Amino acid sequence: MPAVALTDHGNMFGAIDFYQKANRAGVKPILGIEAYVALGDRRDRQPSRSRSNHLVLLARKEQGYRNLIKLTSRSYLEGFYYKPRVDTALLAEFSEGLICLSACLKGEINERILENREADAESVAKEFLDIFGEGNVYLELQDHGIPEQAQANEVLRKISRKHGIPLVATNDCHYLKQSDSFAHDVLLCIGTQRNLSDEGRLKYASDQFYLKTGEEMAKLFPKDPAAVENTLAIAERCNVELPSGEFHLPEFPLPAGYDLDSYFKKVVQEGLEQRLAELRSQGSPTLKEFSESLYHERLATETEIILKMGFSGYFLIVWDFIRHAREQRIPVGPGRGSAAGSLVAYSLRITDIDPLRYQLLFERFLNPDRVSLPDIDIDFCMRRRGEVIQYVNEKYGRDHVAQIITFGTLAAKAVLRDVGRVMGIPYSKVDRIAKLIPDMTRSLSEAAKSVDALSKELDRDAEVREIVEVGSRLEGLTRHASLHAAGVVIAPRPIDELVPLYKTNKDEVVTQWDKDVIEDLGLLKMDFLGLRT
Repeated sequence: MPAVALTDHGNMFGAIDFYQKANRAGVKPILGIEAYVALGDRRDRQPSRSRSNHLVLLARKEQGYRNLIKLTSRSYLEGFYYKPRVDTALLAEFSEGLICLSACLKGEINERILENREADAESVAKEFLDIFGEGNVYLELQDHGIPEQAQANEVLRKISRKHGIPLVATNDCHYLKQSDSFAHDVLLCIGTQRNLSDEGRLKYASDQFYLKTGEEMAKLFPKDPAAVENTLAIAERCNVELPSGEFHLPEFPLPAGYDLDSYFKKVVQEGLEQRLAELRSQGSPTLKEFSESLYHERLATETEIILKMGFSGYFLIVWDFIRHAREQRIPVGPGRGSAAGSLVAYSLRITDIDPLRYQLLFERFLNPDRVSLPDIDIDFCMRRRGEVIQYVNEKYGRDHVAQIITFGTLAAKAVLRDVGRVMGIPYSKVDRIAKLIPDMTRSLSEAAKSVDALSKELDRDAEVREIVEVGSRLEGLTRHASLHAAGVVIAPRPIDELVPLYKTNKDEVVTQWDKDVIEDLGLLKMDFLGLRT
């Protein structure tokens, strides 16, 4: 497989993780979304206008990737109504660098065809041509064994011939292997809180929604070889390379006459002098063991490393909001983790722990051989933590700051209970099996091998084997998104130029990418931790 695309419905949650893993596997990653396009204005909240159509968008260059970020952010912040929606005006504004595919039966062109409105279907196709430009629009042929697809495909071929819009053969993929079809059906029930026995539940029409090979696709479309070949043509046109090893730090406001490095050195030196004066006035035994010259030597070494790594701005940012918190009498913790090993952090009052006194190593905190942003966790009073975040918002701009998403996953015990409920197995039986799994187990398959009681149940009971087998396929998948308890990202420019945004059910604006991705992208992530004591 030379290339693969990820087009999640309305979001880019998995885009970076997918991009990194595909590259490591030697497969070209193609970034995209399957957008929800509102029938009218994306801001319209009338129930009669809540319907939307699907449209596949692929990034063919970096500008397209940036526009995907803009589109999916706006879809949540401006267009969300049951689903994150864009509209044609927004598509036109952010169309550069994108390839448009007409999507599945939920696409607007296909819907018009199935409504016997062929002329309207042609009008929609021409509208997409106007938006994305000649050569950037493809009509999708799909065959999952659904009669309506055969009907739509015939008209799509006709529109293609009439208007010169190329065809592309695609398969709507929602699971990896055909054998995953039943597990996917169970997953849909978990997500919609239904049972397999429920009539009228959300259910896919066949078991053909898996990642098919090139040979399988060629067999499905023997009369459309050009459409099959166009999958490779599109892949060759999509060439997004995300930069790595860069840091995107916010711009720290400086007094006149200073740059970042000179101001950093000034503040750090003054901070150390204040600390030493306090130690002298207290008659600290530390100064008897370590001379003041040792403090200055250690500070000079740390400062040199920080300047060399380009992190002076980072330390000034942290110093500034901690200084503000103290000025506002907001309780601040004494410091935690490896930051306690930094004399610079001690001098800036980021921590209150003297690393010389406790013989703590700076290299545990910041290692020149491993270039990554230092990790400084700051504790604030739980009740007033929000005031510090508010200060950061005001200082760097509300559109430059966002809280960070986190994802809950289907864990071993919980997924067994979910699967059992969906399949209609008595709760008492499922609960008994779930309790056989150790709390710290890595996986259901590991538990099946290591827990004798569970192994015996699997040997003698086919129903238990089924729920464990299905559960094994589903465990680890994302169950829900929520707000990270402490993580905040601060960017040098508006967040939605770098990271797609999401809105929680409490109207909180957060990133679509979790803390690990934020750090991988070189963005400044701070943990504003809340203490109750």
